Amino acid sequence: MHKKFIPVYVILSIAGLIMILPVLMMLSNSIMGGQELKEAYGAVLGGDTGKLSARLLPVYPTLAPYVELLLDSPDFFVMFWNSVKQVFSVMLGQTFVGTMAAWAFARYEFRGRRPLFLLYMILMVMPFQVTMVSSYLVLSKLSLLDTHLAVILPGIFSTFPVFIMEKFFRAIPKEVFEAAKVDGAGEFTTFLRIGIPLGSPGIISALILNFLEYWNAVEAPMTFLKTKSKLPLSLYLPEITTDQMGVSFVASVVMMLPAVLGFLWGRDYLQKGIEASGLKE
Repeated sequence: MHKKFIPVYVILSIAGLIMILPVLMMLSNSIMGGQELKEAYGAVLGGDTGKLSARLLPVYPTLAPYVELLLDSPDFFVMFWNSVKQVFSVMLGQTFVGTMAAWAFARYEFRGRRPLFLLYMILMVMPFQVTMVSSYLVLSKLSLLDTHLAVILPGIFSTFPVFIMEKFFRAIPKEVFEAAKVDGAGEFTTFLRIGIPLGSPGIISALILNFLEYWNAVEAPMTFLKTKSKLPLSLYLPEITTDQMGVSFVASVVMMLPAVLGFLWGRDYLQKGIEASGLKE
């Protein structure tokens, strides 16, 4: 290591430690007992008098919060299963709808293509608050409010996966398609045998990004769902009271695990997807 780079590495190491410190504290707090958590965070979370004394390591570690959440909290598993149904249904629908839409934008030149793709990009950058009222009215008209489909259907027709996948499909050399045509492959065969395999990095990266988004979604479920038994796991933490601080830390750890595992599994595809999501043509 060159000496002139040592200060840079030191600064980056300190910055990295600061970034992961909240995660380390969350893991540590998840194995703290109730009394120890009250002593550490009671001044902030419990309304007690005294000073905040956050601890990185527990004095008396215990797995009691894990036992309470995983064995004595049926609501947690209901919400976990709701998240699984909603998120994976969205991903399955995006795979079916998004790939074909992206293929059409990448492969065909048709009248209105550019304005339509521009509309896709505009919808992509719009925050949920802008389209919330119109989405609510449409779902109400279709009698889908307070059903899982109220969350699933808008997610299936999200424009972001189409934008990512189109970049990868467009990057496939035209010579490949010409060779497939010479060999007698039809359009659907070309899509399945060439488009899907060569565009798989874009498909996977788009799905991972959307998994992270919908797994942690709060606004849409809170707006479209009212029945508690249909709420996803992302709305479980607000239901926890201050006397269940240990359970809240454990729930945060459990909720974080699928997102972390998904990120670690597809981080190479995710990097390619982020690079392709730039607005450069």
